Amino acid sequence: MKQSPLSGFSSVCIHAGHEQDPRYAHLTPIYASSTYVYDSAEQGMRRFAGEEDGYIYTRWDSPNFREAEEKIAALEAFGLTGPDGNPLQVKAKLHASGMGALSTLFLAHLKAGDKVISHYSLYGGTEELFRKILPPLGIEAVIMDMRDLEQTAAAIKADPSIRMMYLETPANPTLRCVDLEALLGMAQENGLVSAVDNTFATPYLQQPFAYGADYVFHSTTKFLNGHGTAIGGVLVGRDIELMKGPVEKVHRLLGANSNPFDAFLLTQGIKTLEVRMERHCHNAMEVAGFLDGHPAVAKVNYLGLADHPDFSIASRQMKHAGAMMSFELKGGLEAGKRFIDRLQMCLRAVSLGTCDTLICHPASMTHYSVPKELREKYDITDGLIRVSVGIESVTDILNDLDQALQ
Repeated sequence: MKQSPLSGFSSVCIHAGHEQDPRYAHLTPIYASSTYVYDSAEQGMRRFAGEEDGYIYTRWDSPNFREAEEKIAALEAFGLTGPDGNPLQVKAKLHASGMGALSTLFLAHLKAGDKVISHYSLYGGTEELFRKILPPLGIEAVIMDMRDLEQTAAAIKADPSIRMMYLETPANPTLRCVDLEALLGMAQENGLVSAVDNTFATPYLQQPFAYGADYVFHSTTKFLNGHGTAIGGVLVGRDIELMKGPVEKVHRLLGANSNPFDAFLLTQGIKTLEVRMERHCHNAMEVAGFLDGHPAVAKVNYLGLADHPDFSIASRQMKHAGAMMSFELKGGLEAGKRFIDRLQMCLRAVSLGTCDTLICHPASMTHYSVPKELREKYDITDGLIRVSVGIESVTDILNDLDQALQ
């Protein structure tokens, strides 16, 4: 990440990572090229040896990847300082999807016999990766309620094969939060690699590097892109040399690279991140208050409501409660289906973080692959509805929800 003199978050969103195009295009053009040429054999040798910066092959790097990566790195490190007192330097690597970025993270650090400790109520794809893909490789996930700090510390000390701590906060779809400061401090004390999924919060609301995280992960498909136009993921690391070495090698050999067009769309989406998040958050607070007082609603999971069990933790480590929430209807699954079917403006769709309000049923959609007994253990009931509150006029959102709840 290049040193930026920019002092405002939105300025970093717009300008970080951008280099003047040699043909003076306003925006970095889409480099639709699979490979890059050299001026000489010697130059090609220097590039392959890492002695000269330059592009070689788009599976490895491209100007479109680099701009998006440097922009995200600048945002995750915005306003933070390193141990030396200088601005924190981190490195990002763009992937084809969030799951691609997770695969790089786990395979770069874990081997047969290792374990990763994590908590209840994870994104369905992450949970399935823990349950189906890693075990045949000899890697086991230890899943527990990590809001219980004493129990977590005891589990880590009792099992030296735990090598990584993986946190998702706020978690999907129950909006549970874990204490980043306490848990990441625990990871450091015990020599664990630590990683945080920051997809729900974005760097505008939460910066895990401020609490000592080794890695920050995003599904860039969501709020960073913001428009639902491209799939992507990113892994951001504090150890620059590790990111350039083993992590980079795993990324390249997995073939989990992004593509120039999706990277271009991501870069344009990030430019409006701050203004979008401000509107998302404002609307979400209004929607949560409306649902919390509605006679058809039994429970609302939103971190901005004081009765959420993790309200105090979220208030401490997040700038705002964010745009995500879930709720239970008193009529259970059948009432939830009727509600979803009656929507007129809000969209029936999975994913999240787009400009429009997206509503889904986790048990049958995003967490369909999670066994029912595990879903219920994690409070992902058959009647739970998840809402990604968009940036439409909040009056129109509320009117649509109200008529659908009748």
